[in-house]
Amino acid sequence: MINMLAQNKTKLTLEEVAKLVDGEVVGDKNIVVTGICGIKEAQEGDLTFVANNKYMPLIKNTKASAIITSKEIKKSNKAIIRTENPSLAFAKMVSFMSPQEVVHPKGIDPKAVIGKNVKLGKDVAIQPFVVIEDNAQIGDRTIIYAGTYVGIGSKIGNDCLIYPNITIRERIVIGNRVTIHSGSVIGSDGFGFATVCGVHHKIPQIGIVVIEDDVEIGANVTIDRARFGKTLIGKGTKIDNLVQIAHNVEIGEHSIIVAQSGISGSTKVGKNVIIAGQSGIVGHINIGDNSVIAAKSGVAKSLPANSVVFGYPARPIQKTRRINACLTRLPDLFRFIMHMEAKLKEHKILPKDFSYKNFKEENETEE
Repeated sequence: MINMLAQNKTKLTLEEVAKLVDGEVVGDKNIVVTGICGIKEAQEGDLTFVANNKYMPLIKNTKASAIITSKEIKKSNKAIIRTENPSLAFAKMVSFMSPQEVVHPKGIDPKAVIGKNVKLGKDVAIQPFVVIEDNAQIGDRTIIYAGTYVGIGSKIGNDCLIYPNITIRERIVIGNRVTIHSGSVIGSDGFGFATVCGVHHKIPQIGIVVIEDDVEIGANVTIDRARFGKTLIGKGTKIDNLVQIAHNVEIGEHSIIVAQSGISGSTKVGKNVIIAGQSGIVGHINIGDNSVIAAKSGVAKSLPANSVVFGYPARPIQKTRRINACLTRLPDLFRFIMHMEAKLKEHKILPKDFSYKNFKEENETEE
């Protein structure tokens, strides 16, 4: 089926789409889709999707001819394709209907600088102005774009994609099928100083960074080398742009770290952890497996497995929501207290010269 459809990628019936994504059509199986688009922008003839419940109301108004949905959706005013994972199904259709025609470089450019005893695998591609220092190893079919630096003794596995202007410092170990986007620095010195008599003395950082298989690292990410031992990024982990990972941090397999998050030194993050954008984690703590840290949270202590936390400081998410709900009611509560103060004075329970301001100042003085 796939080979037959590949000859006509932009014209598919819903029945054909359902076979590609292992879905179930509810509605006319013979509807033809010729394009693919987001639910708000979609026009007649387009295929779209809904994965988040908050976008369900958009189904009624979209102009799309068909929608990929979850199994929870039973019926709709539009033809739908019910799937286990709408986002994954839609991603598959995007690749199928609008394949990216990226042509990666081939061969080794004469302007690349390659040191002594460098081992290059089969079908390696290296662009101009790449510098590979002595004793480095580059695996089969790995592609290194222009302006990248690979330090002494570093090892990069097979089928990696290293985009332009990346710094991979000395003795770094990178597994297979790793993608690193532009501007990232792997193996910079950890932030370690000893302060003596007001002077900050640098502590040598002599460890390494190990990045396991199938990791993707976004643009302008910094991963510091360990003071001793290794900083570890586990298999299958995905790191967004502008993330800081400090020395001796260990991140478990298949975790997700979203943009502008920072993890302080020697913290251990478990498997399948999600750290949402602009979150911060202090050093020397443990984050349990399958935990979720919501956006803009500050984690100051260890979390058990399966935790879901939010806020600054991070607390269980339901508790934080209750606290935030109370905070929004503070003006009303203050007005109520002022009203009760007036009533208590009226009934001579409080003296007439009592004021909340004086009460507060007196108690602060006592403290």
